[in-house]
Amino acid sequence: MKFTKMHGAGNDYVYIDGFSEAVADPAALAREISDRNFGVGGDGLILILPTEQADVCMRMFNSDGSEAEMCGNGVRCVAKYAYDHGLVSKTTITVETGAGVLPLELFTNAAGKVDRVRVNMGAPGLTRGDLPMTGPADEQVIDQELTILDRTFRITCVSMGNPHCVIFVDDVANFPVEHYGTAIENHPLFPRRINVEFVEVLSEKEVRQRTWERGAGETLACGTGASAVTVAGLLTGRTGPQLLNHLTGGDLEMAWDGQGDVYMTGPAEEVFTGDYSPC
Repeated sequence: MKFTKMHGAGNDYVYIDGFSEAVADPAALAREISDRNFGVGGDGLILILPTEQADVCMRMFNSDGSEAEMCGNGVRCVAKYAYDHGLVSKTTITVETGAGVLPLELFTNAAGKVDRVRVNMGAPGLTRGDLPMTGPADEQVIDQELTILDRTFRITCVSMGNPHCVIFVDDVANFPVEHYGTAIENHPLFPRRINVEFVEVLSEKEVRQRTWERGAGETLACGTGASAVTVAGLLTGRTGPQLLNHLTGGDLEMAWDGQGDVYMTGPAEEVFTGDYSPC
């Protein structure tokens, strides 16, 4: 089986071209191939597949084998792969995801390869029902208190096709992300678990983010998480409509006007290709 290792701002996945390869059990393959000691290594597995609904389709599996609806960094890499490997020949494409069909704009470098992608991430979902989250389905959770272990946080919950819990902290670099992230991810409030973003506001236009990703642990970047942070920052008055988000693996340029769709622009890089023999 041929594979390609790619990353967006350090959020790395193993990509399989489903136009030429067949994967019988993607959940099992995700657990096996994502292992950083005994496999290729990555935050998970992404399949690039044919579809009648868009130019290409992506299915994304976390390193624990669970399937997620969408990955913002992953979808940029899907677009790069599709263009660079000849699955598409245009620089404005659509990708079918578990969160719907997304439009993407591709930017190429002097060598004719895609190096940056702008994604229309869609409109945020702001109710408990959108996430899902227990409680009244039509209620929004914006700056509400949540006590976890020994601390009380103010949380804002946003769905970007997958669920996010955004928490603003004073010093994100030294924050115990794993300690609180795993407790929040598995809290009974979130029946399908949840991704957790811990965010330090640097200015109205700039933040620093660390992400605890459900099914994968802390990752170097999360595009849907950065989208949720953009929404949460504007809704709580902490940040404005344009945002530069410094993630551990790199920067993402974000925009949301408070009403429509969220836009994300960021890098997509191919690291290497190879052959893999599943166990």
